[in-house]
Amino acid sequence: MGRAAGMGKHKSARLVLICLGLLGAALIADLLWASSSSSSLSDYRSIAADWSPEKPHSLIVPNHHNNTTPHQASLLGTADKDKKDAVFGRVLSATFADLPGPELKWEKMAAAPVPRLDGAAIQIKNLLFVFAGYGTIDYVHSHVDIYNFSDNSWGGRFDMPKGMAHSHLGMATDGRYIYVVTGQYGPQCRGPTAHTFVLDTETKQWRDMPPLPVPRYAPATQLWRGRLHVMGGSKENRHTPGLEHWSLAVKDGKALEKAWRTEIPIPRGGPHRACIVVDDRLYVIGGQEGDFMAKPGSPIFKCSRRNEVVYSDVYMLDDEMKWKVLPPMPKPDSHIEFAWVVVNNSIIIVGGTTDKHPNTKKMTLVGEVLQFQLDTLKWSVVGKLPYRVKTTLVGIWNGWLYFTSGQRDKGPEDPAPRKQYYCYLANRVTIQMYPTAAAERGSSSKQILADAGLQMPGGLKWLTRSQCYRRHSHDPTRLSDFTRSPIELWTDLPRNQVGRAFTFVRRLSST
Repeated sequence: MGRAAGMGKHKSARLVLICLGLLGAALIADLLWASSSSSSLSDYRSIAADWSPEKPHSLIVPNHHNNTTPHQASLLGTADKDKKDAVFGRVLSATFADLPGPELKWEKMAAAPVPRLDGAAIQIKNLLFVFAGYGTIDYVHSHVDIYNFSDNSWGGRFDMPKGMAHSHLGMATDGRYIYVVTGQYGPQCRGPTAHTFVLDTETKQWRDMPPLPVPRYAPATQLWRGRLHVMGGSKENRHTPGLEHWSLAVKDGKALEKAWRTEIPIPRGGPHRACIVVDDRLYVIGGQEGDFMAKPGSPIFKCSRRNEVVYSDVYMLDDEMKWKVLPPMPKPDSHIEFAWVVVNNSIIIVGGTTDKHPNTKKMTLVGEVLQFQLDTLKWSVVGKLPYRVKTTLVGIWNGWLYFTSGQRDKGPEDPAPRKQYYCYLANRVTIQMYPTAAAERGSSSKQILADAGLQMPGGLKWLTRSQCYRRHSHDPTRLSDFTRSPIELWTDLPRNQVGRAFTFVRRLSST
């Protein structure tokens, strides 16, 4: 019995030793396999890195709520991806960054008479005819101002027809007559009109033309081969892209046909694109799909933002009336319908808007001057603007590039559109009484204006100078929609969608 028990103990010990040996061998094999796999994975990563395509340009967007430098933000942003609070930066596409380019020295010229957003402009010789546009989101202009490149002066203001659109216009010229097509009628996000007009710039006389088949917002418009071409834009709801393309035969400011002809649709619809004819070829550049819409049920058609897709597409209509796709712009760009000139067989594009920022969801403005060489079909950045700006109005004279109006950015570090107020001196109101007489009568500023047969633009309120300056610390800028007065009346004009009415000029080199 004792011997049998002893033999059982020896067998159990031997079994334990065998198990331990097997376990040790397994551990050693596992370590050897892991080492081999790590080496193989490292080799694979090395090979993959050698064969990977060039990395796209990117930038780190810091979280401005934290007191860190951009460099610190990029380090902290990659330190702990599992903790959201520790991520201070995010890698974004270079679309949202300023493209590298030479810094240009701009000169400030005579300020435009009024601020404008989504206005229109046509240059004829040494004159820049500037039309319509928002004064504020609740007030639109219904007149034309003229800038003279020769003597750096504004003047010659005259009224537009009552049925003409106030923004998002389509426009083209033959060198004397300016053809004005469709657009938005009224402030905020009101509906479009299909009315079409022609202006004789020598006599300042307007004439009606056949209306567009259906109204559009900001369609691409240009004269080509004796026909006025209108294409794309936004449909009646202001958001849906239109693909339709129409043309109308015109000559010397007159329509030669009673109805518009349907043409080949544009490959991609939408508003706010440049439409240019050079060497008998029609180019359509940039633009977007989608736009602000009127808020449902709003009695004032209050603007409400919707999703927008800005693109960099470039199309050309050839001799066979077929669209060809050309190299895209360096970055998506929109709101450039009057922000272009043709120089030395190239197209110059000034400013605009690009894709909205993925973090803030705010619109991102463009601060570059882009050039498209038509012989090589290559894009380049030829300079920087004094600030990022959209819907700017551009001209060229004696080798100098001019731009005016539009909506500018919040500052060098913030490409979003500026929202601010300015104190405006209404220093040109014709009132047949002196301030003391008005005070003795106890007349309000509203009553003074009424006595003079004038009224304040919709949505604005008169303030005293001290009231205005207590609210805002900006320097006053003249509001010249009025005539001279000995009485100073001030207003804090909301500029939430309007940039400064400055005019800038820059001499072009051999570009």
